[in-house]
Amino acid sequence: MREIPRADGLPSEPAPTAKTWTGRATNRVQWLLSAAGAAFLALGIELAVDSSWVSGFIPLLMAVVGCVTAGVLIIFGTLAFVHVAVKVDDHALEVRCGHIGLPRRRILLSHVIGAEFAPRVTPRQWGGWGYRWRPEQGMAVVVRRGEAVVLRLGDGRTFTVTVDDAAGAVRAVRDRLRLDATGV
Repeated sequence: MREIPRADGLPSEPAPTAKTWTGRATNRVQWLLSAAGAAFLALGIELAVDSSWVSGFIPLLMAVVGCVTAGVLIIFGTLAFVHVAVKVDDHALEVRCGHIGLPRRRILLSHVIGAEFAPRVTPRQWGGWGYRWRPEQGMAVVVRRGEAVVLRLGDGRTFTVTVDDAAGAVRAVRDRLRLDATGV
């Protein structure tokens, strides 16, 4: 590999050997769920502003806190999995969820022993949308039904992520694994 010189005098990093692969997947249904969260939040605010409850302050406070809490949790829980961005570079596969990129998972390619294409993954197989763990299946990030990348890791676990052009991601991972195996 050739070295890239750095202007700040720090040790340089090896130049990438292949182009970075990127992909995304989006779930528009999650926007409807976050709208329901916004409705809970609005209800909580409405109850706090228009406190015409005659049954007392404690029940009103509990209703306001419950609605606001449910609304915030639903909004942030659904917006975190509206879309997923996957990047495969020379060193790792990185998965970032939602608009701020959290939760995030980075799997070093040195820990990957294989990659497979799964043509049809559904949220039902994993118990819903989001970041999932099933003892018999491993871990997954499922934002929609459809094609997915399944990585087999060196410790026997698997990691699955639904993404558009999953076959391209599988090719990118396999190409990099072959490059590492040949020592190039």
